[in-house]
Amino acid sequence: MPDRIGHLMQLCVIRIATSALALSLFALAPRAAWPQAAPPASLGLQSPAQQPLPAQGAPQQIEPQPAAPAENPGLINEIGKLFEKSKSLLPTIKSPGETIDDLNARAKDAAKDAGDGLTNIAKPSTMVKGRAACVVAANGAPDCKAGADKLCQSKGYKEGKSLDTDAAEKCSPKVFIPGRQREPGDCKTENYVIRALCQ
Repeated sequence: MPDRIGHLMQLCVIRIATSALALSLFALAPRAAWPQAAPPASLGLQSPAQQPLPAQGAPQQIEPQPAAPAENPGLINEIGKLFEKSKSLLPTIKSPGETIDDLNARAKDAAKDAGDGLTNIAKPSTMVKGRAACVVAANGAPDCKAGADKLCQSKGYKEGKSLDTDAAEKCSPKVFIPGRQREPGDCKTENYVIRALCQ
């Protein structure tokens, strides 16, 4: 059994050493790489040595072109470009002090909103009784919110909510003529707010 463990350890050490040697060879020769693409010869492209020279005329003064930085089109260069692009995509990280200040501002806003909500709840409400007509809305239904507001305003409050309503039928005097048949437009139903919760 100890021989097997020793043999396995030797194999592991050999494999690690081989891997390290291969990686060091790649690290020592980063410029030696295969070109990514070669121009096909069938497209009629000629190398600079094959291109004909233009006719020599009067000597022209040629300004030297600024040399562009040599770019290595290898895998390591492409990975470097990827990391440079990813820096601009990631959000900036705040310092601990900025993070604490941001959390304090959020907590202050939340406390203020909670306090405002409590003051709205804590407003005293009073129930009042009376009689205020509900207006007829555009769809023909009674709008008793306006009636509740009117009832509360008559008692000195700002607004109200309807708690209880009443309905009454209001008819024209023609209905009371003996022997006359009742027609559809003779009577209409009116709604009233009789109890409201005022603030």
